[in-house]
Amino acid sequence: MAEVITISPLTRIEGHASIEIQLDDQGEVRDSKVHIMSLRGFEKFIEGKPAEEVPRIVNRICGICPWHHHLAANKAVDLCFQASPPPVGQKLRELMHTIAHAEDKLLHFFFLAAADFVLGPDADYQARNLIGVAKANPELARKVVRMRSKAKMLLERFAGKAIHPVAAVTGGFAKPLSEDDRQEMLKEMREILDFALFTMDFAKNQLFPQYLETIQSLGLITTGFIGTVGSRGELNLYDGNIRLMKPDGSCHEFDAQDYADHLGEHVEPYSYAKFPYARSWGEGFSLDLDQPRGIYRSNCLARLNVAESIQTPRAQDELQEFRERFGRPAQATLLYHWARLIEEIYACEHAIEFLEDPEITNPEVRRAAEPKAGRGVGCLEAPRGTLIHDYSTDENGLITRANMIVGTTHNIGPMNLSVRQAAQSLIKAGDVDEAVLNTIEMAVRAYDP
Repeated sequence: MAEVITISPLTRIEGHASIEIQLDDQGEVRDSKVHIMSLRGFEKFIEGKPAEEVPRIVNRICGICPWHHHLAANKAVDLCFQASPPPVGQKLRELMHTIAHAEDKLLHFFFLAAADFVLGPDADYQARNLIGVAKANPELARKVVRMRSKAKMLLERFAGKAIHPVAAVTGGFAKPLSEDDRQEMLKEMREILDFALFTMDFAKNQLFPQYLETIQSLGLITTGFIGTVGSRGELNLYDGNIRLMKPDGSCHEFDAQDYADHLGEHVEPYSYAKFPYARSWGEGFSLDLDQPRGIYRSNCLARLNVAESIQTPRAQDELQEFRERFGRPAQATLLYHWARLIEEIYACEHAIEFLEDPEITNPEVRRAAEPKAGRGVGCLEAPRGTLIHDYSTDENGLITRANMIVGTTHNIGPMNLSVRQAAQSLIKAGDVDEAVLNTIEMAVRAYDP
């Protein structure tokens, strides 16, 4: 008899979702869906609002990555008003963006994903969480909490708020960085970098080797990828062209202002979320597991795949080793965890580069801006993927139209495919237990939705 298996809620993710797995009369997986039912209303909420207020509104979209929405919105409003922040204003924005990346990656890897690797999918669900990890390795848990707190407090001490920030303003940044703050932040970031290097070594030598077969098979799909690159094709989390890579590794770049010519947005009746796809590939949209069409992935694995290199030394060394092991583009879904730790090293190194630059304390952090009619697309790389804020304003500087494609949204189609692949490979003749269901969840957790 046909059966529907529901996993609700999906655990240890940053959003809210559930999985529905449909079995046929023989107990084989017929279909599966990842349901994301959170209301997507900010595009309408901000209509009619003064554009300069919007960066203080949209940072409520996500309590985990508010800085990235805050900064993408500021970039969009700058373009609407034709405002050009001074160089140090741009540097302070990117510094905050980079530190927020470093903090976020510690959160996901240790607080959400680590239980899958430290305790394993067979562990009792009551222990398969952060508390269970802390009991299994209390010294590591203490370090993790301390390092994440350091990164979060760096944002709060300088910018006033770590969550729902207000520090970036139209035309630049709200306050300069003092020399005392620069020295203190530099010291703290060097300590966080040391922990990031330790984490990479710990994961490569103690965690990942136990699960290499699972890493290379669970949720495995073949897709394209999207990410932002600099002028030489290098990884850039804050600014640059968007690079869209096909599954065969060929790619093209485009300016974020032209994203609508290259990306389409599909809607499915079972989800409030949009399903972006590669319009410019000319193949339409399909979630057929064997022959997906228009499907690409975002987030850290995608960014490493599309980038030619990383411009910080330790992260570049890790990228080179990663490619020697897994090739380019790497398609295994659980490699998102490995890629996330490489980006953690890059974020720490890049933040240190900013803090070692004496120019970062220049007091000229903002230029005047006047409300006017215009359109602007603010784009950067949030931890979960390419983040796009597209606003139009009238002559009074009020928002008349808004469209947003957030990082997780790019991965909703791929998450559905990865869950279907995982379910089909793990569920046979209706034989399902808790370990199987948790392993299927791992295919979603890798995307950090």
